[in-house]
Amino acid sequence: MKEILRVDKFLADMGKGTRSEIKKEIKSGMLNINGVKINKPETKVNINIDVIVFKGEKIKYATYEYYMINKPAGVISASRDLKQKTIIDLIADKKRKDLFPVGRLDKDTEGLLLITNDGELSHNLLSPKKHVDKKYYARIEGIVTKEDIDEFAKGVILEDGYVTKPAELKIIKSDQVSQIEITIREGKFHQIKRMFKSVGKEVIYLKRLSMGTLELDENLQLGEYRQLKEIELAELKGLKDIKNQK
Repeated sequence: MKEILRVDKFLADMGKGTRSEIKKEIKSGMLNINGVKINKPETKVNINIDVIVFKGEKIKYATYEYYMINKPAGVISASRDLKQKTIIDLIADKKRKDLFPVGRLDKDTEGLLLITNDGELSHNLLSPKKHVDKKYYARIEGIVTKEDIDEFAKGVILEDGYVTKPAELKIIKSDQVSQIEITIREGKFHQIKRMFKSVGKEVIYLKRLSMGTLELDENLQLGEYRQLKEIELAELKGLKDIKNQK
């Protein structure tokens, strides 16, 4: 990221309005840089050094943002949609306009989603070559058995002939409505639902618990979110020698 930016672009990047709106507000005297009133939108600023105050608010530049959110059912995993509420719409205090969910959860699926604008991290977490674990809790209509555990461990043949990679299935409760945890390392469309369908059972509730080293914060209610902690981000990126504690 360049350290020097036009101040109108700086403010637009931080979600303070459109470039045209911001230009008008700057010209009307709503901008101070290092304590000096500035009315030229083309003014250049150093994003790491200069103190920017816009409409009375001190603005700091964020190159990347990272949020953990507990996705509720009924919200789609998309950056924008003209008709439906998206997961990005729930991040009220975001600065960046280029945020996106890392991977997707079905509209009716709840649980952990990582929201960021860090494309490299997203690629590393989603790439099939990386084999990143994704753990889910589910309620299943039908009795889940030891045979199902064995089938999932070998890889399940889906209805289109695709053979899934081995998955770890753990039975919490086996009954007419069973409770399970399942860990997969890929993300095919409706994968877990299709895996259970292939063994004659139906997923009636699904919630993601973790992705790689990132675990859903149990204090987050549905629809709530928070920024990632430094240690969480470092662990996701595979960095070592972290001194901070969770």
